Amino acid sequence: MQCTLRTPEQAMHAAHAEHTAPQTALGEISSRISDLDKWRKIFSFCGREGSQTAPQGPAGCGHGAVGTRGAAEPRVPPAEAQQAGRPIPMDMATGGTRAIVMAVQANIIKYLLFMKNTEHTHLERLCKISQKEQGEALAAALADSLWAAGDGRRATVCLLTAATHCSPPAGYKADSFTERIHLFEFPEKAAAQEFIFDHIGCFRDEGSHGLILFLYSLLFSRTLERVQEELCAATPHLLECSSGNVSCTQALLLLVLAGRTQPGQRSEVGFLRWGGEEAEHRLSPVGSMLKTPKFPIWLCSINGTHSVLFGTNQLLLSDWKMEHVFHLYFYNGQHKQTRTAHLTIDTHSHHWEEGRCEAASSPGRRAPSLEMAIRTKWPGAAVGWNGTQPFF
Repeated sequence: MQCTLRTPEQAMHAAHAEHTAPQTALGEISSRISDLDKWRKIFSFCGREGSQTAPQGPAGCGHGAVGTRGAAEPRVPPAEAQQAGRPIPMDMATGGTRAIVMAVQANIIKYLLFMKNTEHTHLERLCKISQKEQGEALAAALADSLWAAGDGRRATVCLLTAATHCSPPAGYKADSFTERIHLFEFPEKAAAQEFIFDHIGCFRDEGSHGLILFLYSLLFSRTLERVQEELCAATPHLLECSSGNVSCTQALLLLVLAGRTQPGQRSEVGFLRWGGEEAEHRLSPVGSMLKTPKFPIWLCSINGTHSVLFGTNQLLLSDWKMEHVFHLYFYNGQHKQTRTAHLTIDTHSHHWEEGRCEAASSPGRRAPSLEMAIRTKWPGAAVGWNGTQPFF
């Protein structure tokens, strides 16, 4: 794709068109993401073929609305927020948007803690990073997901172009950005990561709505055919809409974390879930592969909200002796959490078993949901909050 240079008059006209065009909210595209057959027909008609030619400058990044109205793009924190003890702050997001953002945050934490070369240790790795390193962390996190979705052979990155490339087929209503998507395919992960970093503003800047671009990139990295094959009768959709609210299915979260909608092997980032005993009996169980990832990082779905639980000891899940007493950190992405919660997990003292007996004689007593989520991985573990008020 060649770079298109525009005059100031053309730029003003484009800006006016974008201002008047309707914003595309996550709820408005949920049906399209679910209906993969229609997507395949649309992009086949439009002749969307991968290109390794990178767009240059503002025209290449496009000026469109891609994402959710008022939602947060994945981002790493400003320095003042880092010093307050929040590893990866972000703007507040709700519903399905927040779940996807937290899944990306888990990959960002993985990169900063265990993959980035730095002289800093442990939690310092999350705090002492420059503005450029913040962009690099986001680019690495997004590239990890796309490369995994492409089975380690390819990654497809979707960006917007300023111009519409084709007319939609009959029966499809134009939305002002699907027709402008251009696909860039990379046979090497490093090249895809560099490309994303070079265009990080398309995924991170205010108004860029990069979250939806990321979802599109995931689908095309995995391919629409494979996503449809993997979706089962129990989970036929990636997004669900109920009473005007959009929520992510576990299949979509796994696509972000592991590159596939169904768990098939041990992933780098894990998944824990707790929604109460009744809900857990109703939902399909979370398998041991998801509970035991390669790195001690878990996306947590707790009573329908999403957060990240992580440790700094990479040997935690490969050396059973490390699991006697260990430390984890909990981050829920909400502004009211001013500091990452520090938890001490004791799997051998049986304090939890003693407390459960006491709770049986105290009907009003209940255990924090985060503790219950942790016990789906370490049954009977005692959880110490180290001065933090427990999250219920």
